[in-house]
Amino acid sequence: MTLLYVALGGAIGSVMRYLAMSFIGHTLGNDFPYSTLIVNVSGSLVMGVLIGWLAGVLPENAANIRLFVAVGVLGGYTTFSTFSLDAITLMEEGKVLYMAAYILFSVILSLGGLIVGLYLMRALS
Repeated sequence: MTLLYVALGGAIGSVMRYLAMSFIGHTLGNDFPYSTLIVNVSGSLVMGVLIGWLAGVLPENAANIRLFVAVGVLGGYTTFSTFSLDAITLMEEGKVLYMAAYILFSVILSLGGLIVGLYLMRALS
């Protein structure tokens, strides 16, 4: 049942991302990745608001609702919101060096992974 909550939320979030990015791209143009930037920032903002709110109103055993919203909907909308939550959680736990390493590794390794993937695909075609 847990996977169903995540899958349903992910489907909703993915459609929301598509609609938001289409609207933003149409409105602001595509000369700069405004769509991705706005989706990532808005997803991070919503993640902070919802996680803060849900923590206060949901009982401890409401894990499926948190999974539906945080992992499903917001994960489908933007994974950057989860990245942001993880980084801030590390900071709040006093693990500032871990937070810095997480941010640094996430950005550098993700960009590196994309470069390697592009290179491999271009080399194979």
